[in-house]
Amino acid sequence: MTSQTTLDKPGPGDGPPAGSAPAKGWRGHPWVTLVTVAVGVMMVALDGTIVAIANPAIQDDLDASLADVQWITNAYFLALAVALITAGKLGDRFGHRQTFLIGVAGFAVSSGVIGLSGGIAAVIVFRVFQGLFGALLMPAALGLLRATFPAEKLNMAIGIWGMVIGASTAGGPILGGVLVEHVNWQSVFFINVPVGIVAVVLGVMILLDHRAENAPRSFDIVGIVLLSASMFALVWALIKAPEWGWGSGQTWLFVGGSVVGFAVFALWQARVREPLIPLAMFRSAALSAGVVLMVLMAIAFLGGLFFVTFYLQNVHGMSPVDAGLHLLPLTGMMIVASPLAGAMITKVGPRVPLAGGMVCTAVAMFGISTLETDTGSGLMSVWFALLGLGLAPVMVGATEVIVGNAPMELSGVAGGLQQAAMQIGGSLGTAVLGAVMASKVNSDLAGNWKDAGLPGLTPEQADQASEAVRVGVPPVAPGTPAEVAGKITDVAHDTFISGMSLASLVAAGVAVVAVFVAFLTKRGENAEAGAGVGHI
Repeated sequence: MTSQTTLDKPGPGDGPPAGSAPAKGWRGHPWVTLVTVAVGVMMVALDGTIVAIANPAIQDDLDASLADVQWITNAYFLALAVALITAGKLGDRFGHRQTFLIGVAGFAVSSGVIGLSGGIAAVIVFRVFQGLFGALLMPAALGLLRATFPAEKLNMAIGIWGMVIGASTAGGPILGGVLVEHVNWQSVFFINVPVGIVAVVLGVMILLDHRAENAPRSFDIVGIVLLSASMFALVWALIKAPEWGWGSGQTWLFVGGSVVGFAVFALWQARVREPLIPLAMFRSAALSAGVVLMVLMAIAFLGGLFFVTFYLQNVHGMSPVDAGLHLLPLTGMMIVASPLAGAMITKVGPRVPLAGGMVCTAVAMFGISTLETDTGSGLMSVWFALLGLGLAPVMVGATEVIVGNAPMELSGVAGGLQQAAMQIGGSLGTAVLGAVMASKVNSDLAGNWKDAGLPGLTPEQADQASEAVRVGVPPVAPGTPAEVAGKITDVAHDTFISGMSLASLVAAGVAVVAVFVAFLTKRGENAEAGAGVGHI
């Protein structure tokens, strides 16, 4: 049995990192470190949404199938989700500066190779590399912030970090639409190259090496294999569930395999001398609540927002750029509210801001459930802005709760947990709310179709129509008379709205559950451990 790290208070090795030189000038300065980290994080966050806009152009240019295009996203997400915690451990072992720089450089190089690729296979392969290098970068960024900022400034730093992620994620569709429309799809990937170069140059000049004196000295190879296999099985099941069906034996085989894998992983972690994730971390109720809260937030936000993009583009007929502009109230509110949330959490603690944020999220998702086919931009903006207002304190507070309640030598693992929780939550939200949407569309479409006086559909036609309606696309065949096409469009949009409404209500319910989880959180007990390098 191994001796576990004590989480109740900072240990003797949790002080200033071993071997770190004192900050000189800009080097190691906390706020300049934050700017450096933000440049790298921006690149990865932007890539999460900008590529979706380029997919149709990639499909056309490389003569790819729909399955190939789906793998452009799935390959990246799988690699990222599976590798995050292990990558965080690498940062704890070898230093977050080194892993950050390798992650940024590898991500930029992979992006450039994708832009030069002449076949879909190469695009998919290097999307995997993008995911792996992104997994190195993200936990290292949080580890650097944790080690650089004193406790009283950490929440503000995480607030700005969250602001960068929110702005980059929401800005992806706008920038992607402009690049694809006016340049080419390759430019969506090439843009990461100069950003990566800037991040590497700044990183070499600014970042200091931070390693706790009692940082891990070995690797739990068995634990890495068990965790990676379990994460892969879970994420794979969530990705394939819409295609296989939630009642499919294949889906539940992978879900069951992931559950067994996680159980074996937990047993192994309790026995190995230097575990990948010390189980003692989860003795902190606050840290565990922070992980659960991040999952619930991602289910409600990313799962719910998934259908909003279809609503704007396929029901209201907006271009991707216009749809992105209509989401600016959400982005703008996150940009404004994230630093303010950091200051508030520093002053009053995380519980009230986190609970209030999830209340705002629940109300916003309820408001989104009331949207109709003719809802104006003004009312949409109200609900989107309220959603941004709710998300800001949750992104900041849950991150601080997770990272701040972990000991310094496990800050990379904690950062990996935070990112993995968000990725899993987003995937789970999309899969579960997608199943809710599909069920509602399947139950309503036939009746709505009949009530509109439209000609009957064969079972095969009904399945194809249902698949189209789930994303708000009217199943109008070429040559259909205008009057009939109008009726089909009305039925498709009304049915889609009913499905989106139910999915949004479920998301609101998830947010309500998260309100109660928020009251289990508390300020990070070990946040002071990383204070002290550099100057404020």
